[in-house]
Amino acid sequence: MRVWWRRGLIRRILLAFSAGLLAAVFAAVVVGFGALEGWGRRPIGAFGDDRAFAVAISSRLRSEAVGNAALILVKAGRPVHEVFVSKGAPVDRDTRFQVASMGKWVTALGIMTLVERGKIDLDAPVSTYLTRWKLPASEFDNSKVTVRRLLSHTAGLTDGLGYGGFAPGTPVQSLEASLTHAADADPGSDGRTRVGREPGAAFEYSGGGYTLLQLIVEEVSGQAFNVYMTDAVLAPLGMTGSTFLLEDGAANVAENFDAKGTKAPLPRYTALAATSLFTTAADMVRLIAAHRPGPAGEPAGRGVLRPEILAAMRKPQAQQYGADVWGSGVVLYAPNRSGDFVIGHDGNNRPAINTAVRLDPATGDGIVLLETGNRLLATKLAGEWVFWSTGKVDFLTVVMELRSTLTRAAIWAGGAFVAVFLLAWFLTRPRRTLAA
Repeated sequence: MRVWWRRGLIRRILLAFSAGLLAAVFAAVVVGFGALEGWGRRPIGAFGDDRAFAVAISSRLRSEAVGNAALILVKAGRPVHEVFVSKGAPVDRDTRFQVASMGKWVTALGIMTLVERGKIDLDAPVSTYLTRWKLPASEFDNSKVTVRRLLSHTAGLTDGLGYGGFAPGTPVQSLEASLTHAADADPGSDGRTRVGREPGAAFEYSGGGYTLLQLIVEEVSGQAFNVYMTDAVLAPLGMTGSTFLLEDGAANVAENFDAKGTKAPLPRYTALAATSLFTTAADMVRLIAAHRPGPAGEPAGRGVLRPEILAAMRKPQAQQYGADVWGSGVVLYAPNRSGDFVIGHDGNNRPAINTAVRLDPATGDGIVLLETGNRLLATKLAGEWVFWSTGKVDFLTVVMELRSTLTRAAIWAGGAFVAVFLLAWFLTRPRRTLAA
């Protein structure tokens, strides 16, 4: 009788535990899926109400900005709402902001012009184009490092860059020296552009990969990077306020602020392609507009790139958390309503530069946010636009909220486990029978 009782107790515990575990897993999955799908999330302005959204996001920007900021909302490629916030010298639609990694998107356009001209094969080893510097030997096959993989951060580079730049008046490194070991590497990054994992195996963000693309542009074109980019991309698109190499004493440049609202100097960079673009809100609107036919019948791409090349840049090349998140030089923030993606790029750098552009290529709608003084405000507000515009949660919003989502999932999983364990324990209790 005692053996039977013990066996019955063990079976009962195992059954209740298994039921509770399944309930916990189910609850965690539901919370995670709900976070991705925006369950319970409310837009800051009513869906479909352009005016309500413009008022709400303008209010957020004015109340939360501590430095300089420029916001433009775009409808069908045209600016429809503008807000500018300044601490100190005023800023406007033509003020140049240093936009950090947003320049990688423009760099990718420059690479694609060389692809379209037949000077670069996206899938050839990058060594094909290099004479001034070579990837150091590694345990992996360096011939698998291609331009396509550099564009999508899947080349196996483990530099972890992040560039802090050089103080004004301080000499910058040569391009080759920076690739070997960046002297201005962000704290905690390796700083060496090298192959540290199998190329093509996974996404790993690499500033060094874009510095290598900068070298490739120079090698293939025979021109300095900023000269080629100006001639091939910026000037033809009408982005005349933009440059990767700002001249000393340039006018109408946004002052740089840290997160406390204290003015900070604007550093200089070797890594122009990865982080040194200076651009204006008006120029980024021009870039958005160039992704669709113009008012006079101009083709998408405006002659810089063919429309099919722009579309190919949106083809998924890298995944995170099971979602397509990166194309060839552009971030895939969320599915749009037309079987494509909301695309663009963000920039983030010390002390508190944050920039963001979102574009729905199907409609030409978008948002431009350039700011200094807040580390994540532009990215957060751009994410609000994505959700309001598509009903889908922006990929970077998911990343920023990951910790709170995991906490919520753990709480719900724990509650589900306890509730179902107790229920199963109660339902499997031994039944007493009455003797006849």
